Amino acid sequence: MIDHLDGAVIPSGFDVPVEPLRRAAHFTGEPGCIAEARDFATRFLEQLRTEWCATIGRRTDGAALLVVSELVTNADRHSGGPYILELEGTDEAITVAVYDSSGTLPRVFPRDPQRIGCHGLEIVRALARDLFVERVPVGKRVGAVLSLDAG
Repeated sequence: MIDHLDGAVIPSGFDVPVEPLRRAAHFTGEPGCIAEARDFATRFLEQLRTEWCATIGRRTDGAALLVVSELVTNADRHSGGPYILELEGTDEAITVAVYDSSGTLPRVFPRDPQRIGCHGLEIVRALARDLFVERVPVGKRVGAVLSLDAG
């Protein structure tokens, strides 16, 4: 809410964004895209801190970047083409979603320390409060929701 006093605009302290912060980036799948996606996510987290005054602890910061890495790596490996990284955040949670053109849905394998590889979604599921996979008209959307922590 903004109060007006003799023509001056005075912030009341209750001025908070009402829409989540949303950003998306398109990646071609060429070498270096995974690092670019992490850089994009780092800038997003800083913007979330600034615009939403979100308190993002070191654990959540690292978890968000790891989730981005895992989901983008899966899209890079399995779709054989371009993909879109979509980030959405508020002062309570961050959603990381990746769209790719492959119609094949990923599988979450049961925990198995002896297995080599295929641990990406297992890691994401351990870090996130929610994991989702859905078909979209041109492929699929795979994502995770992470709660923000202050610790």
